[in-house]
Amino acid sequence: MSWTTRVHPEAGAEVEATAAWYEAHRPGLGLEFVAAIDHALSLLADNPTQFALWKRNLPWRRCVLTRFPYIAFYRVEGRVVRIMAVAHARRRPGYWISRAR
Repeated sequence: MSWTTRVHPEAGAEVEATAAWYEAHRPGLGLEFVAAIDHALSLLADNPTQFALWKRNLPWRRCVLTRFPYIAFYRVEGRVVRIMAVAHARRRPGYWISRAR
């Protein structure tokens, strides 16, 4: 059973900006970051409910990347997984919540 994954445009821009930053600091690292994101999205598409809720009273889940200090925040809507942010784990928590409106 496969799920449809939709990436919010601002989340896509976050991935691109972060990959560019990593690539500028060490050639090849940006590509490794993108590969880590692709792997996380693949896991989400297979079974989005395997990851924990971010907060109990909100519908957001989080997929923490293992190598990079980033978290993919998403919610499940029917058979669609909506990626709302790819955020640094220690910067501005919750800044992306307004994207859901």
